[in-house]
Amino acid sequence: MGPRVGGFALPLRRAGDKVRRVMTRIRRLTPLAALLLAGACATSGSAPPAAPPGPPSEPAPLAPIVEAVSLESVGLDGTALDRSVSPCDDFYGFACGGWIQRTEIPPEESRWYRSFNVIEENNQKFLRQILEGAESSDAALPATKQLGAYYHACMDEAAIEKAGLAPIEPLLAQVKTVRDARSLGAVVAALHERGLSPLFSFGSTQDFKDATRFIGEVDQGGLGLPDRDYYTKTDEKSVELRRAYRAHVEAMLALLGASATKAKQGAADVMRIETALATVSQTRVERRDPKAVYDKIDLPGVEAAAPHFPWKRYLEGVGFPKIVDINVTSQKFLKGMDQLLTQEKAAAWQSYLSFHVVHAMAPALPAAFVAEDFKLRQLITGQKEIRPRWKRCVDSTDESLGELLAQPFVKEHFGGKSKEVAESLVHAIGAAFLEELGRLNWMDAGTRARAEQKFAKMAYLIGYPSKWRTYDFEVSPVDFAGNLLRAQAFDVARQLRKIGEPVDRGDWEMTPPTVNAYYNPQKNQMVFPAGILQPPFYSVTANIPVNLGAMGMVVGHELTHGFDDQGSQFDAAGNLADWWTPAVKQRFEAKTKCVAEQYAKYSPLPGVKLDGELTLGENIADLGGVKLAFAAYRALRRDAKSVSLADGFSEDQQFFLSNAQIWCAKIRDEYARFAATVDPHSPARFRVNGAISDLPEFAEAFSCKKGTPMNPEKTCAVW
Repeated sequence: MGPRVGGFALPLRRAGDKVRRVMTRIRRLTPLAALLLAGACATSGSAPPAAPPGPPSEPAPLAPIVEAVSLESVGLDGTALDRSVSPCDDFYGFACGGWIQRTEIPPEESRWYRSFNVIEENNQKFLRQILEGAESSDAALPATKQLGAYYHACMDEAAIEKAGLAPIEPLLAQVKTVRDARSLGAVVAALHERGLSPLFSFGSTQDFKDATRFIGEVDQGGLGLPDRDYYTKTDEKSVELRRAYRAHVEAMLALLGASATKAKQGAADVMRIETALATVSQTRVERRDPKAVYDKIDLPGVEAAAPHFPWKRYLEGVGFPKIVDINVTSQKFLKGMDQLLTQEKAAAWQSYLSFHVVHAMAPALPAAFVAEDFKLRQLITGQKEIRPRWKRCVDSTDESLGELLAQPFVKEHFGGKSKEVAESLVHAIGAAFLEELGRLNWMDAGTRARAEQKFAKMAYLIGYPSKWRTYDFEVSPVDFAGNLLRAQAFDVARQLRKIGEPVDRGDWEMTPPTVNAYYNPQKNQMVFPAGILQPPFYSVTANIPVNLGAMGMVVGHELTHGFDDQGSQFDAAGNLADWWTPAVKQRFEAKTKCVAEQYAKYSPLPGVKLDGELTLGENIADLGGVKLAFAAYRALRRDAKSVSLADGFSEDQQFFLSNAQIWCAKIRDEYARFAATVDPHSPARFRVNGAISDLPEFAEAFSCKKGTPMNPEKTCAVW
């Protein structure tokens, strides 16, 4: 909930739009000289601090010395290249073709990135060591005991089999009490209180009109498939998938003990209810407009929109009866949901709710449920095998006890000058942004001044939170499903307690080991977890062009989100406000339309087109990110006394190779089709070729003639 602006990439394990962007007061950045003096980019080609200017009579400085080095020595992968591909025809293929040819997607994965997955794999191995150590220790410290117990319970398959359905029996018993809309509301509240989300979603969000406070929010939800489009599309693939999903629902209900006849009827009930909910749900493109998901009608308005649902009883059930300030993302959804309450019989609701209990809890149940749950995932993502249990248990521990697990991770993986270096990158990118802002001929002075004000108040969080979260709930070493329910209930209560309280600008939306980053427009804040500040995004042994082409682009990407088609609707304080003059806004929208049209022409699979509107914000951020990072790199190297020529590639070329190689990826067709429906990010190939084909600096670096694919006649530019 909140502004739907995702992270730097779709999370590897949790494909959804849960991350919101949010701002604290900006802190003074570490001087850029610290980056260089600390040796953070100290390889051949690093620039020493500029010497004081000499007297006017001194001769002009000599041209920098050219040092021949290898690609590997500057932080690039020479074996990833495919030199048979022209960089002017397909730069992604040129930079990544060799890696793609020799790389196989692991059978337990649906996609494999040279950056995200490789870093995550290493992070997971270290987290496993932490958890296995906690599991086998005497657990003198409460934190260690919690971690060890949670991981042990997840790994103990024998105990899970023995427990069977016992952990969710109380919930299933409550489901059977549904007789009418009033009793349905009580059961939905009981499920929501434990982190399950049938029918709709309810939580907290910053008020779009007053970013200093939290309010409640009712959002659309209640679907078992990833998106409403899975229910509404009529193409052959969609029809086939719905048929398979219905069979999956039937199998799950049968595992719960329903007879063949009742399971079949129950599956029909679930499909009918979910299809009705999908039909009145907003599309992902519609939800990208903040104005379209902000409708603060408060509790009386919610009751008027859905009068058959017992809202007061529901709020009592989730433990927060005094909530009155409520935003609704879609009254159309609420009214459609309310109509369903009068149409569907109690038996249908029982089938629907029973399925959603088991659908949410299947990973914590016996092997038969895990296997059936994986069948659905396999169908949607193309994943060949289920991931090893230890990896699933590391992920679950990170989701439930993330900031507890993060503490030993940060101690080991985020020491030294990591934070200082990241701050220096932010400083360099910020300086480039201000310089570029001053050059924009489509922006008038008043709007430019407000953009500068927003940038000046933009804050950044790096590495890990300043105050660690504590987890005050029971963790049993033999009750994995119970642990999961208690962890979810803890987080639901934590989120709802925010309502009516001042905003904590130090609260993180990602755990520190996460290989990702995000921008939150309501906090006007960039966040860079420790997990992403590792090679190939950043390395102490890489040179400035390589580090700026990778991590510099990440920083520039998140900064640009503050001014993309969504972020631009929020002011310096994080409030939804129109701070643009009409003429400038019109010119800005024309530029964003150019980007949308450009990406709508790309096809990740035959017959599948990207949605230029769905991916617009991320595409604008990619374009701005690489542009700002290149400008920052050039500024850092302006007075260099020596430059590197890496296997014949200039420093400009090294920058673009670095930017491309963080996106080297192989993706299964099924996942590519899924991502085209739900992912606001473009596929890897187009995140590279789409952005840099719009930059004249790239065409100049690789001598691409006008009219070639990487130097097209028409280009787009926003920031």
